Amino acid sequence: MVITIWARILLHMPEAPTIADSSKTPIGVITEVHGPVVVIACDTLPPLRQALRTRLNHETCLFEVHQHLDEHHVRAITLHQSTGLYRGMAVYDTGAPLHIPVTPDCLGRLLNIFGEPLDGAPPLPPREYRNIHSRPLPLEEAVGAGHTLETGIKVIDLLCPFVKGGKTGLFGGAGVGKTVLIMEFMHAVATIHKGVSVFAGVGERIREGHELWHEISKAGVLPQTLMVFGQMDESPGVRFRIGLSALTYAEYLRDSLQKEVLFVMDNIFRFVQAGSEVSSLLGRMPATVGYQPTLTTEVAEMQDRILSTRLGAITSVQAVYVPADDMTDPAVSTILSHLDTTVILSRAQASKGIYPAVDPLQSGSKLMDRHTLGPRHYSIAEGVREHLARYHELEDIITMLGVEELSAKDRKIVMRARKLQRYLTQPFWTTASHTGIEGVSVPLESTLTDCDAFLSGLYDEVTEDHCYMRGTMMEPAP
Repeated sequence: MVITIWARILLHMPEAPTIADSSKTPIGVITEVHGPVVVIACDTLPPLRQALRTRLNHETCLFEVHQHLDEHHVRAITLHQSTGLYRGMAVYDTGAPLHIPVTPDCLGRLLNIFGEPLDGAPPLPPREYRNIHSRPLPLEEAVGAGHTLETGIKVIDLLCPFVKGGKTGLFGGAGVGKTVLIMEFMHAVATIHKGVSVFAGVGERIREGHELWHEISKAGVLPQTLMVFGQMDESPGVRFRIGLSALTYAEYLRDSLQKEVLFVMDNIFRFVQAGSEVSSLLGRMPATVGYQPTLTTEVAEMQDRILSTRLGAITSVQAVYVPADDMTDPAVSTILSHLDTTVILSRAQASKGIYPAVDPLQSGSKLMDRHTLGPRHYSIAEGVREHLARYHELEDIITMLGVEELSAKDRKIVMRARKLQRYLTQPFWTTASHTGIEGVSVPLESTLTDCDAFLSGLYDEVTEDHCYMRGTMMEPAP
C-alpha cells in the first residue's frame, strides 16, 4: 500500500518530522524484486521486523524486514502494492518497527493497517504511537479468565457461554448467519456491558467490508466500534499484520478506556493463509499439508496478546474457516488449542429456519462444568442437550415410520425437544430492519427459568409456533 501522510507513524516522536528529516542517508539499495518480496543490500543490517521505506512516484512505500541472508543482505516483505519497484532504488531506515497512531477518537472509524482512514473522514489526531509487535502483558498483570460474559443470546448463554477475557471460535460457512451473529455480539457488548468493539477484517473482500460497514452503521453500533481492514487485494504482508494492528488498538482501548473490549477477527484462517504465502515467498520449506513451519508460533504470538487486566478485558470472537470441513486440519487444530468456546453454525439448522443457526450438540465451552456455572445452570443445560441429542437420534425413525411409532416416553422427549429447538431461536437487533421483528436480549436467568419449565412439562400444551422467534415465554409472542 502507498503511504502519503502517515510516515510519522513509524516514529516514536510525538511531533513527526518530515520524510526527508527522518533518515537522510540510505542504508542500502534494492537488488532483487520477487513480487512482494525484495532483497536489500545494506552496509549495516537493520534488525528483524524493522520498518524500511523508499520513495516511489513521490510517495513513501514501506517494507518489513523478515530475514538476514548474509552480512550485507536482508529479505523484506512489502506493505503495499509492489508495482513500480525496481533494482537500485535507495532504501532508508525508519528507525523503528511499524507503529500506528492511537487515540480514543478512533471509535466509529474505518482504518487500514497504518491507521489511515478508509471512510473518507479526516486522519486521526494521534495522541501517541504504538508498536504493533508489542509483547504480551507480564503474568503478574494479567487476569485469568473464569467468568461468563452474557450476550443476551439464549442458545449461546445456555449451551456455549462466552468466557470473559477468553477466546471464542465461530465456525461457519457462507449464508448461515455468521456476520449477523458477529454484529449481535457487538450490539450486546455496547448495550449490556457498555463496552466497545474492534473488528479486524483479515483478507476481506471489498464488497464484504463495504456491506459490513453499512450494516453496523444501520444497527447503531458504529459509534462504539473501530473497524480495521486489510483487504484481499493487498500485499500478503498487510494481510499477515492487519490482525496485530487491530489488536494493538484493542489493547489501547482496554488500557485507556478501562472497559470491556470485544475483539472480532474475520477471518483468522486468512491470517494463516497470509503467513503461509509470506513463508513461501521467503523460501522456507513447507511443513505439514503445505503450511508454514512457523504456524504454531505465529498463531500463538497473536493469541497470547488477547489478555485481560484488572482494569479492562479483551474478549475475542474469531471466525474460522474449516477447509473441506476437516476439523483435523493443522491450521484449525492449532487455532482450536487456544479457544475457550467453540460455536458451530450449521447449515442444516439454517435450512430449517432455526436462527441463530448454532448447532447445540457440537458447540461447547470450557466453562461447561458444575463448579463454574453452578449446579442449576449446568443441570438445565445438560437436560436441554440430552433432549436435543435424543431427538437427533430419533429423526431417521420419525422420517421413515412417523412419530406415532415411538414409545410414549420418546414422543414426550421429541415434543419437548422440538419446542426447545424453536425456543432457542431469537430475533436480533441487527436484522430488525429486514425482518420487521424487533430484536430482543434475554437475560440468562430468564432463559434458565424457561428451559427448566420446558423440561418439567409446564409448556407441554403450548404449540411449537408459539415458541418460535421470541424472547422469554412470559412475553407476548410477536
